[in-house]
Amino acid sequence: MNGVVKLVVALLAVALLASSTLFVVSETERGVKLRFGRLIEADIQPGLHYKVPFADQVRIFDARVLTLDATAASFFTIEKKRLIVDSYAKWRIADVEAYYKATGGVESVANSRLANRVNNGLRNEFGSRTLREVVSGERDALMRSITDELNATVLESLGIEVVDVRVKRIDLPDEVSSQVYRRMTAEREKEARELRSTGKEKAEVIRAAADRERTIELANAYRDAEQTRGDGDADAARIYAAAYQKDAEFYAFMRSLAAYKSAFSNKADVMLLEPDSDFFRYLNNQRGE
Repeated sequence: MNGVVKLVVALLAVALLASSTLFVVSETERGVKLRFGRLIEADIQPGLHYKVPFADQVRIFDARVLTLDATAASFFTIEKKRLIVDSYAKWRIADVEAYYKATGGVESVANSRLANRVNNGLRNEFGSRTLREVVSGERDALMRSITDELNATVLESLGIEVVDVRVKRIDLPDEVSSQVYRRMTAEREKEARELRSTGKEKAEVIRAAADRERTIELANAYRDAEQTRGDGDADAARIYAAAYQKDAEFYAFMRSLAAYKSAFSNKADVMLLEPDSDFFRYLNNQRGE
């Protein structure tokens, strides 16, 4: 029984010794080793490591890409227009030793110091650009410039690498919003007037071309109709002449019938003629005598 107790005590002692001498750094972490508060090993890579019990202390840091959600701040453009900018930055630890010495390994301290530098970078970039360039024209170029400038300083001073800086939202103060809105309205109205003017000009050109084509088509159609009508009248006259030459009496009779039909088609018409008029030639005698 005493042997079992001794074995358990020995196992517990071994486990306690192992827990105080061995430690593990995962793939998403980096660490530093301190001996009596003095840094003796920086940037401990992932894996199983050992330390001296009671003398060594290990600090583990998150090596993944972290997010700094900066507080919205006011910046002025080159036109002295105030903007309220809400931004964020993506960063990660690049130099573990420099990071620990600058921030003590406290993530909130790193975020605070990085936020100050991000705001300074945004202030400088916004101050050298117009409102239009900041809002739409050069947003990507502005973000790349800020990222490059930050990496030129924070990598050495804070031991971190800025992966990206982005603007989530840009708000305009009330005194600027109305002015910007009026200017945007005026620009859109000007653009609308130009488009309407261009449309009217094109419409007039199209309408004039259509009227010209219509006039030409009508003139050609009238010419062809008159030519066809003239040809028809000539053929009719020739046919009438040929018929008249074959039987002049029959031709005269048919012309008289046509005259009667035309004259008596309207009962309201009144005609004053002599009884022996040539008009009654075939009414008085079927032979026209």
